[in-house]
Amino acid sequence: MFTGIVEELGEVTAVEQLAEASRFRLRGPLVTDGAKHGDSIAVNGVCLTVVETADGEFTADVMQETLNRSSLGALTRGSRVNLERPMELGGRLGGHLVQGHVDGTGTILSRTPSEHWEIVKVGLPAGLARYVVEKGSITVDGVSLTVVEAAADWFTISLIPTTLALTTLGLKQSGEPVNLEVDVLAKYVERLLAAGVNPLHAREESK
Repeated sequence: MFTGIVEELGEVTAVEQLAEASRFRLRGPLVTDGAKHGDSIAVNGVCLTVVETADGEFTADVMQETLNRSSLGALTRGSRVNLERPMELGGRLGGHLVQGHVDGTGTILSRTPSEHWEIVKVGLPAGLARYVVEKGSITVDGVSLTVVEAAADWFTISLIPTTLALTTLGLKQSGEPVNLEVDVLAKYVERLLAAGVNPLHAREESK
């Protein structure tokens, strides 16, 4: 489980194409400090398993399903990436609950800079709009953000200077893809309601 608060701006140092998979080597001295085989690290919002670490770098195998559902397949040597270690139980939850399970990819439609922040408009893939609400939370390339406006096929986010400077969102241009993860709580509520379960009644029956 992650919070969507990016810890480090890392870099892809190698990409190896495998049979229906890819192996990435990524540089991130902060997130690899103390990391070991089997640990999880979020890369642009995608939860990956560490295969090995050495000299501030780690390798991770990415299966075809992940490549199909995220923008990781577009990464090449030299690509910058957002990195985050899993949250520690008992610590502060700075963003919102993020699983690192990408729901789809969006496209940056426009960027509108102002004096102290930048408004970014992102296109929504079909099927995700119902989970995106004004003032709600969404994860974009692993960054926990608040939705400013929400429409049928797009939403906007407001990026402060810190986010622009310390994440890949300051580098992305119009037309580039981004990984999106919607609020998992919204998906659970939708599933319960579709099954005819009233969450309030369920809570009363459990008392």
